Order: sequence, then C-alpha cells, then structure tokens
Amino acid sequence: MTEQGVRWTADQVLSLAPDAASRQSGSQLGSPGRWSGTGSSEEGAVWGSCAGSGSAAYRTVVDVEGATGAAYRCSCPSRKFPCKHVLGLLLLWSGGEAAVPVRPEEQAPEWAESWLAGRRSRREGGGREGAGGSGDCGGPVDPEAARRRAERRAERITAGAVELEQRLTDLLRSGLAGAESAGYGLWEETAARMVDAQAPGLAARVRELGALPGSGADWPARLLEECALLHLLDRGWLHRDRLPDNLAATVRSRVGLTASPQGPPLRDDWLVLAQYDTADQKLTTRRIWLHGTVSGRTALLLSYGAAGRAPDLVLPVGLAVDAELSAYPGGGQMRVALGERFSPPAPTAVRPPGVTTVQAAARYGEALRDDPWLDSVPVTLDSVVPTPDGASWHLADAEGGTALPLTATAAARPGLWRLVALAGGTPVTVFGEVGHRGFTPLTAWPPGPGEAVRLC
Repeated sequence: MTEQGVRWTADQVLSLAPDAASRQSGSQLGSPGRWSGTGSSEEGAVWGSCAGSGSAAYRTVVDVEGATGAAYRCSCPSRKFPCKHVLGLLLLWSGGEAAVPVRPEEQAPEWAESWLAGRRSRREGGGREGAGGSGDCGGPVDPEAARRRAERRAERITAGAVELEQRLTDLLRSGLAGAESAGYGLWEETAARMVDAQAPGLAARVRELGALPGSGADWPARLLEECALLHLLDRGWLHRDRLPDNLAATVRSRVGLTASPQGPPLRDDWLVLAQYDTADQKLTTRRIWLHGTVSGRTALLLSYGAAGRAPDLVLPVGLAVDAELSAYPGGGQMRVALGERFSPPAPTAVRPPGVTTVQAAARYGEALRDDPWLDSVPVTLDSVVPTPDGASWHLADAEGGTALPLTATAAARPGLWRLVALAGGTPVTVFGEVGHRGFTPLTAWPPGPGEAVRLC
C-alpha cells in the first residue's frame, strides 16, 4: 500500500490541500456517508465513488506514492488540485480499513483500474505521468510541477515559522505566568495555524507546549526549555540553506516534511530489541528497535494504525529476522524502511553489546549534536542492578559506582517489577531509551543464558 503498509495521517492528507476552503470541504467528505465502492490495494491505490449534487457519483482514484506524494484523478469539474473529493477519500482511507478495506487491485472498478494501469505503464516507459482528460482533477506528477509544488509548500511553512516566531516572542514579552491563565485554546489555535502552513511537525510541538502550563511545580522552566527548542527549530528552517546537508534533512523532517529512504538496502539478521505503541486521538504509532547482528547497527521501524487500532507490523521481541532495511536521510537518523524479508523471525542466542551508564549518557549528548530535538536514544546497559532510591529507582553499574535514574513513566510501569524480579539483586543486561528525563527500560536479559523479557 504505502511504505510498510502505513496509511497517511489526517495532517499529511490535509497538507495536500491547495487552500483553507478545500481543507474544510475535504474534511466534511472524510466520513463514510457519501462514499460507496471504496477500496485500497497493497500497491498503493485508493478508489471510491462520492455522491454529489447530480445523479452520477464522482469517481475518484488516487495512486499513493510512498510518503512523498500522490497522483489523483476525479471526474468532478473542480479546477483545484487536488479537489475536495480526493482529500475526502484520503481522509477516509487514513481512518483505517473499516471504511476503506484492502482489496486486490484487480478488484478495482474498471474506470480506476484502467487509469492505474495507464499511469504505471507510462511510469515504466519513462513517459509523463499526467492524469489527462477533460473534467479530471489529475495531480501534477512531472518533475517540474513537483518542484513548483514543493516550493509552494516551503513558502507556506516559512510563513508559518515566521508567525510562530512572533507568537513565541509575544509569549516571552508578556511573561510565562500568563500562559497558565490563557488556557489550552491559545495553543490549539496556534497549532491549527501551523497545520494551515503545512507544517504538522511544528503543530505537534506547539500542542505539547500547551500541555505544560500548570502541570507541576517546575512547569515554567520546562515551558521555557521547550520554547527554546521550538525557536531553534524555527530558526533552523528559516536558515536551512546554511546548514550541513544532514542537519538540514533533520530540520525538514522535524517540521513535518516527509522523505523517502535513501541508499542501498542493508541485509542482516536483525535482532528485535523492543516493540511498543504510543497513541493519540488520531493515530497509534508502533516503534520497533532492531540490532544488526553482523553490522552492529541499531535501527528503528515505525508502523501506524488508526486511533484505537494496533498497527499491522509485528516482530516478536528477542527473535531475529533476516531482512533488508533502507535508511532515511538525516543526521543521526536511525529510522529505516523494511524491505524484503527472507525468512520468518527465529530464535537467536545473540545479545546486543552493552555500555556503562556513563557511556550511555555520553552517547545521548553526542546524538544531540546531530539532532538537538531528540528526546532519547537507544542504548543497551551491561551489568546493571535495579536499585531503589527513596521514591525513585536507578539502574546502577555493578562495578562503576554510577547510575542512571529511571524516568517517572518507567518507574510507574509494571515492567519495573518484572525487571526487579529478573535481576534478583544481580547484574542484568537492559535495553532501553536514555534521554534528558532519564532511562526507560524496554527489554532485559537475565544473567547467563535465557530469553529476552519484555518490560513494556
């Protein structure tokens, strides 16, 4: 369908809209009531018929091209590209398989199948991939049109970044104390402006800011820190042409521009280190950490599902899978795309090499040079003992006399007690994420031989 079977988020879909009116009209069509005959394929096609004001339904078909864009065709007479029907269909598709089920592409209606076949024939033959036809809202897919579209989006993001800089300046001039009384509405309105600017990454960080006022005794300090990081990201975007290529790619990713994997695929026996889900109102995100048993590389797979639904991609923790992975661009970027799998996951005696707690903290500091907005980095701690410290917990080096505090979230999870029971006061190997809030354990291995134990 798309890379790793990922359906786009609503923000990604709405970022295609040519104007605010199209976003509003498309959002109204993003529910099943007006649609019939919807379907999607593993090859990246989405189709459906939308009831309109006339007797004949509008026929809409989209060829989703990974995470970087889409080509589309609709029988409506709109002169906007994409039209509201394309946006509505993609929003419906982003909501999950219940509304737009996955079907074999040969089950697509003839009008959709013929357009898809013609488009892919032109692609394979090196021809221009236009939609063609009077009354069709075909997407601009030739290189020059794609370049102009990218430039227009960059201009919108720049306008949004300039506006956000002004809002941050106003906040600091008026004082952080007023942020608590202003309520969440101010932040949500600012986030909506960033969505309008087609910068979903900026919008997400603004929403995170809105949750900080009044969230604890130290909230003003944390709010100031996060405002500084958001200001840094703004300035990075506005001066991206002066940045090294890797850092510029990181900035583009952080503001919300998607990218495709680059470089040759790397085949290895990938040990599944950890797997866990996080969710918000729109999306469930699954993070899968992998370790190359030959290359020694640590890699991150992301998989997505609609809110309340688990993503499709599942890799059992502690097993190894023979597969190819392709890396995404960006300084210090660990995210990869899953390519061909040559065998199912199988048991392995391999464990990732570990470091001390001091080396783990240093590794996070080094990673911040490539990506200042990183919350954490993956590390494996070798020979550490879970140790209580009043109301909190630490992982202490068995011999070094140093320790890492656990994050507040980790200390409240049942997995902490599984880790304590596994260790029994003796050193264990623990994989997790270390950042400015502390260490979050995700998987542990007992002393001597034994299987991996999930802690999340």
